[in-house]
Amino acid sequence: MEVKNHMEYVVEKMLPQVLKMKPDVCSCERCISDMKAIALNNLPPKYVATEKGEVLTKANQLTVQFEADVIRALVEATEKVKGHPNHG
Repeated sequence: MEVKNHMEYVVEKMLPQVLKMKPDVCSCERCISDMKAIALNNLPPKYVATEKGEVLTKANQLTVQFEADVIRALVEATEKVKGHPNHG
């Protein structure tokens, strides 16, 4: 298994849920990428290199605090992109 940042998967999975609550935020490919990058830069990475590590990381993401931290980072990212979109 290659080393990967599990947080990228989490952000990818949760961003659409956050965007449903914010219909006034642009969802073009560029803005989506910017939101993901901003959120990931404000969240601690969760690198995994084994299947066991991935299972343990997934178990950790079941906590309310983990989900709240990711949602907070995504909401902040959407607000930042909404205020300063970076598309043509």
